[in-house]
Formats: sequence, structure tokens, C-alpha cells
Amino acid sequence: MMLRIVKVLLILSIAAWALIGVLGNVIDWGGTMGAVGAATSMSSFDPVPASGRATTSGVVILLGALFIVLLKLLTGALCLFGAWQMWAARVGDAEDFARAKAYALTGCGVAMFMLFAGWIVIAETWYELWRSPVMIDLALNSAFRYAGMIGVMALFVGAREH
Repeated sequence: MMLRIVKVLLILSIAAWALIGVLGNVIDWGGTMGAVGAATSMSSFDPVPASGRATTSGVVILLGALFIVLLKLLTGALCLFGAWQMWAARVGDAEDFARAKAYALTGCGVAMFMLFAGWIVIAETWYELWRSPVMIDLALNSAFRYAGMIGVMALFVGAREH
């Protein structure tokens, strides 16, 4: 039972990460839009052949910011609901507890998708953010760290008990 409680706590920590992130993104909406705009404008490094991909389109920047905020919100909601279900099933048999993990693990998957697709595929690969000496530490390394931790926690939580 202690292991199940630890698994619930791990999912709650992911929910907290996501929901605190949403709160910060919404409270500092200008900063959120600015960070996305810095990535899409490719302005934090010298021009390169791929600089033609750069955009300052308000629509693209807004879509990027909404992508981040809405997927963090979905992550938080799924993980909270999943933690609730896991808590309720903590005293049940292994099959009941395994079924109760579905929403929590889906929330972890949404978070990893947002971090990988948003930061690694779009920001780092398409907008070549890896070239930016400022953004590589601020954004990309954090995204990689978050995705890695969430992935490891999802594997631990998802492991079946015998």
C-alpha cells in the first residue's frame, strides 16, 4: 500500500507542476507570448539559412502560447483526476489499481507530448532554438528535464504490481 501512495504522490506532483505552470503562464501572459515570440522570431541568435522560417505573426505566437497553456491544463486535470482514482483504488486488488492509473498516465503522456512536440520538434528543430545561447538553457534544457522526469515517473507509476 505504501508504494501505491508514493505513486499517487508522484502523479499529484505532476499535476502541481502543470497547474502551477498554467497559473504562471496566465498571470504573466505577456511573458508567455514573449517567450513564444522569441522562439518563432528566431531573434535570439544570428541569422542562418533557416531564418526564413522565422515569424512574428501574432496568430502563430498566440497558437503556440495556447498550445502550451491548454496542454498543461489538460495534463493537470488528467493527473488530478487520475490521482483521485488511484487513491480510491489504493486498497483494491492489483487489477483495480492498474485500471485506476489510466487518466494519470494519459496526463503524463499529454505532458510529454507538449514538451517534446512543442519544444523539441517545433522550437528546437523548426525554429532552431538550439542555436540560441540564451534560450537553450532557459527553455530547451528545462523542457528536456521535465519530459525526462515525467517519463520516468510515468514508467514507475505504470509498472504493474504482482
